Amino acid sequence: MKAPPEKLSFGWAKFFAGIFFGSIISWMVFIYMYGVTQEQQVKIINELKDEKNDLIRDKNILMESQERLNEENKRNLTVQEIKVTIINEKQYSLNKFTRYQLIEDVQNDLSHLLTQDIRSVSRNRELLRRAIENKVYKKDDRRFKLLVDTIYFDTTLEITLKIRSTK
Repeated sequence: MKAPPEKLSFGWAKFFAGIFFGSIISWMVFIYMYGVTQEQQVKIINELKDEKNDLIRDKNILMESQERLNEENKRNLTVQEIKVTIINEKQYSLNKFTRYQLIEDVQNDLSHLLTQDIRSVSRNRELLRRAIENKVYKKDDRRFKLLVDTIYFDTTLEITLKIRSTK
């Protein structure tokens, strides 16, 4: 058996030198390509951050504008409907027709409030209350006075009434 020579052959030396320089060159190419792609990623991330900040600013501006418009619209809301309910109708044993007539009479008395500004109607709530309470309603040979229990102001004016019978 022959011992290997101490010196590598020229072919093997070229092979190992090629591997060494090839790995260095490929590592440099890898670092360059990685740096280029990371630079592009950083650029995209910064653009997206700027776009996000712009969108947040635009959203805040739109929300402020919407809130301002809502406040303005609240000031200009009008009464669209009048809803009247009677609480103690069973106590006076009213039939459905009499109850319906009382509700219709109250709604007819208040019909001038339709399409009026809610603010002006709410400012005149005492006048509204007195207009309902001071009127005597005659139904089926009976006389009724109505007391206002609650008034709720919105686009639907909701009034709950209590009946007080008068002879």
